[in-house]
Amino acid sequence: MTPSALLTPPNLISLSRFLLAALFVLAQSPAYRLLLLAMASLSDMLDGWLARRMQRTSRWGALLDPVADRMFVLTALLVFVAEGVFNAWHALLFLSRDIMTTIGFIVARRVSWLRPVTFQARPVGKVVTGLQLLTLYVAVLRPSVAPSLVLLVGAVAAVAVADYTLALWRARVR
Repeated sequence: MTPSALLTPPNLISLSRFLLAALFVLAQSPAYRLLLLAMASLSDMLDGWLARRMQRTSRWGALLDPVADRMFVLTALLVFVAEGVFNAWHALLFLSRDIMTTIGFIVARRVSWLRPVTFQARPVGKVVTGLQLLTLYVAVLRPSVAPSLVLLVGAVAAVAVADYTLALWRARVR
């Protein structure tokens, strides 16, 4: 893969979330944090839309987008853990879907009859991502309310893990 094939406009938008994550660590004011969250949210919607519109979808882009999403969310979450908005249990619950899908991906790549399965975003997984972002917005605006939203994230994450597991099971090679 050449650098020009990797550095497409949609992929550059995805890569911008790494910079936004670094800036989030440095951000002190709620207004600046809200702006960074908004920019990360917008870039998450824009990169895929632009890739489809420009007909520049790629395997690299399909990998880079969720990695950039998770990196931004993880960074913001860790900032809030360091500030005491969330504790370690909140963080684990918040990330439970991501942890379980990562384990599922690794298992699926190790089990020969699951290797041909293509992993794709699922609607309930997108709901978890939306709830995670909402929780981060609330952590900026109303930190005392944010931990209770983590419980909702965890509940929907459990549904998402079950949904991904069923989808993987149905798509397996028999």
